Amino acid sequence: EGNPYTWWVGKANEKHYYWGGSGPGIQKCACGIERNCTDPKYYCNCDADYKQWRKDSGMLSYKEHLPVSQVVVGDIDRPGSEAKISVGPVRCQGDRNYWNAASFFTSSSYLHFSTFQGETSADISFYFKTSASDGVFLENLGNTDFIKLELKSATEVSFSFDVGNGPVEIVVRSPSRLNDDQWHRVNAERNVKQASLQVDQLPVEVRKAPTEGHTRLELYSQLYVGAAGGQRGFLGCIRSLRMNGVTLDLEERAKITLGVKPGCSGHCTSYGMYCANGGKCVEKYNGYSCDCSGTAYDGPFCIKDVGAFFEEGMWLRYNFHSPGTSMKDLVSRTLLSSADHETTVPDLSLNKEELSFSFSTTKSPCVLLYVSSYTQDYMAVLVKPSGTLQIRYSLGGTREPFNIDVDHRNMANGQPHTVNITRNGRDIVLQLDHYPPASYSLPTTSDTQFNSPKALFLGKVIETGKIDPDIYKYNTPGFTGCLSRVQFNQIAPLKAALRPTNVSSHVHIQGELVESNCGASPLTIPPMSAATDPWHLDSGESGASADFPYNGQAIGDGVNRNSAIIGGVIAVVIFTILCTLVFLIRYMFRHKGTYHTNEAKGAESAESADAAIMNNDPNFTETIDESKKEWLI
Repeated sequence: EGNPYTWWVGKANEKHYYWGGSGPGIQKCACGIERNCTDPKYYCNCDADYKQWRKDSGMLSYKEHLPVSQVVVGDIDRPGSEAKISVGPVRCQGDRNYWNAASFFTSSSYLHFSTFQGETSADISFYFKTSASDGVFLENLGNTDFIKLELKSATEVSFSFDVGNGPVEIVVRSPSRLNDDQWHRVNAERNVKQASLQVDQLPVEVRKAPTEGHTRLELYSQLYVGAAGGQRGFLGCIRSLRMNGVTLDLEERAKITLGVKPGCSGHCTSYGMYCANGGKCVEKYNGYSCDCSGTAYDGPFCIKDVGAFFEEGMWLRYNFHSPGTSMKDLVSRTLLSSADHETTVPDLSLNKEELSFSFSTTKSPCVLLYVSSYTQDYMAVLVKPSGTLQIRYSLGGTREPFNIDVDHRNMANGQPHTVNITRNGRDIVLQLDHYPPASYSLPTTSDTQFNSPKALFLGKVIETGKIDPDIYKYNTPGFTGCLSRVQFNQIAPLKAALRPTNVSSHVHIQGELVESNCGASPLTIPPMSAATDPWHLDSGESGASADFPYNGQAIGDGVNRNSAIIGGVIAVVIFTILCTLVFLIRYMFRHKGTYHTNEAKGAESAESADAAIMNNDPNFTETIDESKKEWLI
């Protein structure tokens, strides 16, 4: 019950509270399912909070949530509390032909295979996806016998056959459309006793075989998949076609057949949402991939931050034009466009920018990012001497740059921070970390176009011409720390420097750039509500307090805070008096020449002095016992 202290993060950055041996939606470990946990009041062994180590383990097998990308462990700040986590490898098993598929583009196209051998029994299953309202899935003919599966209408699938007793047809009617371009499963069976047809999870339609008559299905022609006999063929995709346990290789046959292509398009319709951070889904024959080239991220799903560590004095410059490119050629450049790559910026100016990155540093002041121009226009993100953040715009039309000061927290605290800036004309939106976005507006006299952008700098500004005095002052000694996932419109300068791309020639680096994720922003975890967060202090009510688990009682605001201060002063005074008395007593005894010993009882029979102390002093035994306590989540 309630919000757990520990969870793991899987695909799509979703939090999960179930553990190995349990299942989705069940907030338990394996012992909670089997009802054999160490403490029956809890559903995980580690919740027992015993002094001895306890263990919860098992397999996570719900593949839609895998792989495990992060484990968050909480409630280990208490004395003696400790946790160990081990995540094993991902192992996959199953039918490698599950995605063996073919796409049919014309109503007359088909694939042919050898005659289906299903005299006394037939077991046929496959998946289909289409936007057409009808079409033949497959057919095999004999002299008079036949077997056929088809989509009769947008809501009907038919299974028909004839073993010599006359045609038999079984129809499954779906309450919803089957031509919705989504995957649907068909399973048809026939034996000497009965025949059945099922579509998706709809009820199975069954037809009993006659008690007398023919039972053997005698076929002679080839098996046709997609169309046959001049009938309207299937338009769409068929995959994982199994006939009596044998998977037909649709892809290999489709490679040599007109009107049919191997694989299926449309994976991105179902799975494209997993390409994160602006990654583009790319269709493949047997699946899909994510194109991360237009993002500042890497990895199969474009969720891996690409970042680097900057030493003092190091800097990176990204030129918006290639070396040797003339100004005339620059006019047709598209790199700076915040719209599609196909659009151009004919006047080499920007009406809008999108900037995002994360960083961590302990030194201030410094220049995080600076965008220069061939004019006096510039944009800068700075850390001021106080450690607070400042965004500075100078687009012309004003005597002084327009500054946005974020004064509510110290950003030079060594923790990762995220910055997202969007400007559209005069409107600027800034989001810092996970705080709500804040809106600002350029002065009415300010220009709204960033004219002739030249280069982007990270860590330090090395530019010719006049530079803002404050930026010049912040430029020494330079940024020290980490920068990650830097993206300015369609440009990812750090990724261009660390990954060989067609724009790597735009990058110039001073110093050694070492890849690191130390500036990566942590995963966004929504905070617990005040009602369920045991560490929440309600400061809105005078004298309010909250109970801290295992740590006594917290001190609230108002009167309690004053009492705490007074109590602290009294404690210091008492401690000082005690120290003075101890000093005086030692001084008096030293001059009398006396001394006292406190030998442990039973020292004669002890093997050593340490053993005698341990045997005699109960406080020592208690101390050892307390130090061995281990609290497990």
